[in-house]
Amino acid sequence: MSIINKAAAIGGGVIGAGWVARLLLNGIDVSIFDPDPEASRKVGEVMKGARRAYKQMLPGGLPKEGKLTYAKTIAEAVADADFIQESVPERLDLKHKVLAEIDTHAPANAIVGSSTSGIKPTDMQVAMKKHPERLVVGHPFNPVYLLPLVEIVGGQQTFPEAIEVAKEIYASIGMKPVVVRKEIEAFVGDRLLEAAWREALWLVKDGICTVEELDDIMRYSFGLRWAQMGMFQVYRVAGGEAGMRHFMAQFGPCLKWPWTKLMDVPEFNDELVDLIATQSDEQAHGLSIRELERIRDDNLVAIMEALSKQNKGKGWGAGALHKDYTRQLAKLAAKKVSGKVTAKAEAAKPAKKAAKPEKAAKPAKAVKVEKPKKKSGKKKG
Repeated sequence: MSIINKAAAIGGGVIGAGWVARLLLNGIDVSIFDPDPEASRKVGEVMKGARRAYKQMLPGGLPKEGKLTYAKTIAEAVADADFIQESVPERLDLKHKVLAEIDTHAPANAIVGSSTSGIKPTDMQVAMKKHPERLVVGHPFNPVYLLPLVEIVGGQQTFPEAIEVAKEIYASIGMKPVVVRKEIEAFVGDRLLEAAWREALWLVKDGICTVEELDDIMRYSFGLRWAQMGMFQVYRVAGGEAGMRHFMAQFGPCLKWPWTKLMDVPEFNDELVDLIATQSDEQAHGLSIRELERIRDDNLVAIMEALSKQNKGKGWGAGALHKDYTRQLAKLAAKKVSGKVTAKAEAAKPAKKAAKPEKAAKPAKAVKVEKPKKKSGKKKG
């Protein structure tokens, strides 16, 4: 069950809207701020796709959705939130402005997560003059409402307690939080992706393959392996009975061969953009972005569903987490159904004398981040 009482989303682009969808579909109320006049329409499109995907995961019915409110200001959005996810564009000056405003108006015990894909939290939290200790990077992967991984990174001023609470928060909405041990630009996932992306651009630019051919090579081979085992476990198996040591001994020397251009970057000019974009348009075969999103979501649900049945029914990798997550959502959905049944039963009862008004339920306590006791005068990062 989620430990979030009220969430705020600052930024409603592809990632921000994905966060909104995951939160709402877990029954959590969300207040969103985005100055884009098209924000409501764009978030609505993402919600349509997310609901469609979740209906495949939960054919028995979805939980009661949280309420979505569009705030006119950041201050209004974060006013009573105990969890805030910032997802504005990757510009440090903009991050500083937005985080400073969040810090000024958000409750002191609210955890603030940033969706940045590469900026170090230490560089962002300098703008937070009141409570920089509650900022963490919470870097997701698109689509946020389906892919469970979130990289958590603390900065120099982040309290260890804030990282622990962030882990609990993200896990409560069906995610797999992984804490990055050392603060580093682009963290882990994007560093791996950038290396592959850089090499892919060279291969297309040099005419070795087209974008479609490169994607086929990925999706018909190691892409399938990576969906259920990571790079190291895949290579351990590739080493045969001798395992990883044999694999390293066999392929280690290849690292010195001139196989890649990872230390070199192709010139990013109009010619390269036109080449990639034109081939990408041809690869799409007329399918719109929304159609491609639906295909992607269907594929992801099917892969996770298949993995959930492996390992003698216990599930494997993302499938094991998917299995637990759908159970959690099913419990929430059952509560919605039982609530409707109770309401119908009450409505069917004969009228009685006016009952005394019920006392308002006390709001649940927000997540508290206690300041750790100082030992050496330095804060842990």
